[in-house]
Amino acid sequence: MSATPTSGNLGGSPLNARPDVNINVSSNDAAANSRSSPSIAAANRQSYYDSRGGASLPASFSRLGFLPTYFRRIVLYPQMDLEYTFTQMVYLMRSPSKVYKLTSWRNQTKNQWARDDPAFVVIICFFLTFASIAYGVALGSASLSGLLRLILINLGLFLGCGMILATFCWWLANSFFRVQHSHSVEQQVEWMYAFDIHCNAFFPMFVALYIVQYLFLPFLLSESFFATLIANTLYIAAFAYYHYVSFLGYMFLPFLRKDQVTSMLYPIAALGVVYVLFIVLNINAARFTLSFFF
Repeated sequence: MSATPTSGNLGGSPLNARPDVNINVSSNDAAANSRSSPSIAAANRQSYYDSRGGASLPASFSRLGFLPTYFRRIVLYPQMDLEYTFTQMVYLMRSPSKVYKLTSWRNQTKNQWARDDPAFVVIICFFLTFASIAYGVALGSASLSGLLRLILINLGLFLGCGMILATFCWWLANSFFRVQHSHSVEQQVEWMYAFDIHCNAFFPMFVALYIVQYLFLPFLLSESFFATLIANTLYIAAFAYYHYVSFLGYMFLPFLRKDQVTSMLYPIAALGVVYVLFIVLNINAARFTLSFFF
């Protein structure tokens, strides 16, 4: 039996009216989920944004076709979802496991673990630039060349060391941590996901060692033993939390052996030994670290 065309269906084809219906349903579902859970709302917002191709793509986006989508979004500011990124940053400070739950949800919908939105990296780079200028002004290196040197050093540490650490953890996880199944599809850790884990772990450390330290800089740089104790505690806590957030990132991957991933917490014990040595030797971690920059 053939369908009878209606006046609202151009050409009598039901396909012409169908896209509007799907878009409305998707929007309503996203709105309903946003009222039920902030984390689901953030994930739905990102999924709906990506499904529409980042809203309406400007013509300049296609002119940058020689670049991967990740880097094209860096050049074109509207293609980055900043609200979703700031939501993740808040979760990293309060409950980092929620960030990796969103990651698991993204893998189910987009079949990839890594972010395809560079907003997280771009925002951290912006924060590092601003923090470098603030430290340069506060500690007597306010010349243009001095500020530029600080910015490049901090960005180099974040990106360069992050790539090295991500490469090492990516190799370690794929070589030793994966569960081997002969009758299932082989899965591997994506390098970009390993770099995402570094970025996730770096943000709380940035808050501790760039923002909190800056606010209490006169006290932390003093010669008192109490200042040394507080400064060393701040540094050890920041580095320990970095390892913990990194551990969570690999623990959430279902194809990695949990007992092997737990070994990524071992460096925290080594940090405890360093903490005791610094206290005994009266080495202030804040003064020791900043001496390399100023």
